[in-house]
Amino acid sequence: MAVRWLCSLFGKPFDGGKRMDHGGPQQQQQQQHPMEQQYHQQQPYHPQHPAMMRLYEVQKEVASLGPQVCHFSGLQNDRDYKRLERDLTRLLLEVDQVDTEGKPELQGARKRAAQEVEGLLRYLEENASHPSRQAIEELSNEARQLVDERVVAPQRDGGVAEINDELVDALQEIILRLTQVKTEGRVPLRKARYRALTRLCAVQDVIEGRTQQQTLSLPLSGDTHEAVHRINQVMVKVSVARSQLVALLMGLSGRDSCAHLSRILTEMQVELDALDVSGNAAIRNYRKQVVEEINGLLKHLDLEGEGDDTRRYDLAQNNSIREIEAVRAHVSHLREGVLRHCVMGDLSFRPKAELQSLLTHLDAVDTAKNPCIREARRRAVVEVQAIITFLDLREALARRQPGPHEHPSHRSVWLVLGSLSDLQAQVLGFDGKRADKSYMMLEELLTKQLLALDAVDPQGDEMTKMARKQAVKFAQNILNYLDMKTDEWEY
Repeated sequence: MAVRWLCSLFGKPFDGGKRMDHGGPQQQQQQQHPMEQQYHQQQPYHPQHPAMMRLYEVQKEVASLGPQVCHFSGLQNDRDYKRLERDLTRLLLEVDQVDTEGKPELQGARKRAAQEVEGLLRYLEENASHPSRQAIEELSNEARQLVDERVVAPQRDGGVAEINDELVDALQEIILRLTQVKTEGRVPLRKARYRALTRLCAVQDVIEGRTQQQTLSLPLSGDTHEAVHRINQVMVKVSVARSQLVALLMGLSGRDSCAHLSRILTEMQVELDALDVSGNAAIRNYRKQVVEEINGLLKHLDLEGEGDDTRRYDLAQNNSIREIEAVRAHVSHLREGVLRHCVMGDLSFRPKAELQSLLTHLDAVDTAKNPCIREARRRAVVEVQAIITFLDLREALARRQPGPHEHPSHRSVWLVLGSLSDLQAQVLGFDGKRADKSYMMLEELLTKQLLALDAVDPQGDEMTKMARKQAVKFAQNILNYLDMKTDEWEY
């Protein structure tokens, strides 16, 4: 398809998440335009023919619009979408009006030019109307409404914003759902998801900073020092600027701009720097805290061009993701070894120290507050912990020596744990999809074990109660792990 050539030339994947080979700059320069290939492959047919020259001009316009189409991550009602659609439609009409005089070579060239334009139009429309793009927009709107109701609208009406842990948790839940939106590897979708995440994470960071600031004993009394009154005035302005920043990040401010707010905050810094607070450590510390809060707001004002750099949203190129993937590869190797020895009944292979060191390594991975990297690290941690709990239960079952006076209900719980251990081995080795029969069988068997535990009557025995509670949690963790392995999550 012609648009596939265009997108590969621009270094972008196309169609259903299928990656194209980007190649280096030299390789891209050597790659010929299909129209140019046509000139070389067929015997020349009046290269100066007006129809051929017009088609070549169209091809040059298509080549200039191609990168814009492949980078566009908005919706169909966006101004840039309408401009691109209008320009491509115009080119399509111009191609259709080229007079080929019934000559096959010219007809072939016109057909190929039309296919390129139609391909770009189709790619533009598919990404802007893709279900995942709609899901990203719906989640963004949900977050926008939440922030507007709890933060922006109250302060706009002269009231007090409802900033608390409940709001922070609600935002975190939306962020998690955003990370789970499938992009099929399409650059526009990945870019749209990244933009939404960066803005929402910035808002969360600003709000969390506000909740922490509320615990400080600020502002100080104006009677303490003449500079305190001016610092207090700046604090009031900072509070207003914080709400303006949240509104900007969430697209709830039609008047302000990031550049304008940046100037206001910078002026506040200049005003604070000019204050004479020498000889008073408490006031110096107060000013320092206010300056730090301003700096915290300023760092979120560079999001205008966020997402234009491919390395930002193509996390396969991210060093932290590469670290996590290296750990996952090591975990996969250890998991295979553990399962292989278990099949042979050999419990001597217990790489728990190595697994614990991998957990330490994962804990040190820098996520840069990126929710996708955080989720990737969390999932890697779950993979390691699944093997550790499997080994722990195997060892516990091997050491178990029930006494003659063991409570019957307690024995029943251990029987279920033995079955869960066998099922967990199958879950660890499972590498299929949710539609597979083996998945449905494992899910059903694990659910039966939960029902069996539910049927155990402790008869007042505290040890049985505790053992059953732990067994239920263990079974649920296996189910969750099986669910995680098959949810087709992506960066």
